[in-house]
Amino acid sequence: MHSLALRSAPVRLRSAARSLAIGLGLGIAVLMVGCDRTASSQNGYRGTGLFQLKDPVAVAKNASLHEIPEPEPVDPPEPDAPSIRETFKNVQVLNDLTVLEFSRLMQALSTWVAPEEGCDFCHNPRKLDSDEKYTKVVARQMLQMTRQINTEWTQHVGTVGVTCWTCHRGQAVPSGDWFANPGSPGAANNAGNRAVQNQAGVKATGNSALPVDALSAFLLDSNEVRIQGTSALRNGAGTSVKQAEWSYSLMMYMSNSLGVNCTFCHNSRALANWTESTPQRATAWHGIRMVRQLNQQWLKPVGELLPPHRLSAQGDWPKVACETCHKGVNKPLNGITMLDDYPELRGVMVRPEARAGEAARLATAPR
Repeated sequence: MHSLALRSAPVRLRSAARSLAIGLGLGIAVLMVGCDRTASSQNGYRGTGLFQLKDPVAVAKNASLHEIPEPEPVDPPEPDAPSIRETFKNVQVLNDLTVLEFSRLMQALSTWVAPEEGCDFCHNPRKLDSDEKYTKVVARQMLQMTRQINTEWTQHVGTVGVTCWTCHRGQAVPSGDWFANPGSPGAANNAGNRAVQNQAGVKATGNSALPVDALSAFLLDSNEVRIQGTSALRNGAGTSVKQAEWSYSLMMYMSNSLGVNCTFCHNSRALANWTESTPQRATAWHGIRMVRQLNQQWLKPVGELLPPHRLSAQGDWPKVACETCHKGVNKPLNGITMLDDYPELRGVMVRPEARAGEAARLATAPR
């Protein structure tokens, strides 16, 4: 009996091992069936590597971030209503609107920027015309900036354009703003010229070892984005490895901000070749220059108005970049336009009667 049990033990062990292996295999298969696969789409000719990858879980998780609020109701026009200058004081930017248009847009602004504080976020409720709150002066600047984007930067924003919601999404301070990054203390004193590199946890560089402040170099200052030289040997006009690292750092930031691969703009076989790039590369080219202008012309003066708690530890002012509007998708708000509901932000409003008057003036003008 005892010897028989010993002989049968290995058989039982092998059987148990087989059962365990089968169970593990089935479990892994079930888990793999339940996994969401990365979705891919082709955006160029086959064989050129022009395809995009999407994580369906991440897309679904962030879907609510790209929704838009219901538009404010539109009241019927009142032709006999007093003008905005007769009704309000100290309206410096939107004085081309009617009183109804102005009031509706102000209500929308409170939803877009300060849904909890409402009008009080910018105004003294007992003296609406006062500029005592810095937020009102900043908002005035931002409204001018928004109109400029929608009229002068259509090479980047197209007819979709932008509104305050594009950046703010119901927050006083929009996500995706940025400050100059000086690097960790003592980094500049390390041996060699690292251009403040090899620092962990820097989101803007995709947590890579690339330079940490490429945004200042390219989206505030007007340095050329250059990766590849045009000759085999460096002869004074080539591109150094250091320059390439700065440019790659910017490209990493742009890729993450839009949730796209490098091949969204570039042919992976000919990165520098414009004729083999996608149309999005030209759009991005204009976007880089648009952001530079916004930071220099609008955000820098606004930075001088901000209280200390809105600045960085080094006293730097917040700036905009790709992530401020895009927030992980290649088209802000997935390409939905809000300007059809708020044409007041497309630019200065030109009334039909003003157009008719101008046409009559031109028709009677001496030739």
